[in-house]
Amino acid sequence: MGVLIIRTADFKLAYRLMKALRKRGIEFLQVSENSPLPHDASVWLGTPEEVFASKVGNGVPCTLEDVAVSIDRALHLSTLKDPTRILAFGIDPGPRPGLAWNSDGKPLGTEQMEDVDDTVDRICQLVKSIPHAVAVVRIGDGSPTIGSRLANICLARGLRVEMVDERRTSTGVGRHEHHAAAARIGQIIGQEVTSKRKVKPSTGEVREVQRKSRRESEGKLTLPIELAQAVAVGRLSMVEAFDEYERRRESLI
Repeated sequence: MGVLIIRTADFKLAYRLMKALRKRGIEFLQVSENSPLPHDASVWLGTPEEVFASKVGNGVPCTLEDVAVSIDRALHLSTLKDPTRILAFGIDPGPRPGLAWNSDGKPLGTEQMEDVDDTVDRICQLVKSIPHAVAVVRIGDGSPTIGSRLANICLARGLRVEMVDERRTSTGVGRHEHHAAAARIGQIIGQEVTSKRKVKPSTGEVREVQRKSRRESEGKLTLPIELAQAVAVGRLSMVEAFDEYERRRESLI
């Protein structure tokens, strides 16, 4: 992948781009708006006006509102010479899912997401921004309830979904390296999901959440079943469940 270039006179846009690129660990070069590019195929980011007025390199128009999408487009241009046939996404399911995506097996990016809905929103954003023939979402089976919820939301958005056996992805991946596990999941063809899956946490899953709540609160509380179920299906994070527990308790005082 070539180095992305920030080539704009818009200070706010340049700052926003630098911050986003650093956060994602993407190498970049900043030059003035009239500077020559390293080579004719250089991919650079600038305002829509700057890109449309320029006849050099591969300019990607960007505004303050679409920085993430523009970076995705720029990465696609800098990584690939041929159009993408299969745009594959891998998800390591959990309250904070790991997400990775690749183009015909070539890694494009990884992110640690905040929740289930945020993960699917990001996938839909990438599907719109990266040209491709086929898109597929591959979900690990390590957290069945959250995985089923992810699958159902993806199906509702019209996405193709496959479930992947996570035992084939675990070697060499640390316990908390969800994005690395997601990258491996995205590389493996799974079992296609064609209908809505049942989303109801088992008794064992709920008890495991309650056990974790006792451990993380240092024995101060055990989440009630309702909140433990919300964590198990990915509607709430553990922190959000704790906050809701305290809010309800205070309302009774």
